[in-house]
Amino acid sequence: MKTQELKYVTRRRAAVLLGLSEPELSRLSSECGFGHTEVSGQEEETFFTYEELRQICLLTVNHVH
Repeated sequence: MKTQELKYVTRRRAAVLLGLSEPELSRLSSECGFGHTEVSGQEEETFFTYEELRQICLLTVNHVH
C-alpha cells in the first residue's frame, strides 16, 4: 500500500495544527506573507506548506517569549 504525502495544508487544518484560530492564522500569514490563495469560481482557499507552518510556529513562540 502506497501512502500519499501531502505537500500543502488548508487554512483550517493549519490552524488546528498550530493551535490558532483561523482569523489569527489569516492575520499572521498576511503580515508575514506566508501561504498562497487559490480561487476556483467563487470559492477561495488558502494553502500552506509545512515549511511555512514551521516558520509561523517559530514566530508565534518567539513572540510569546
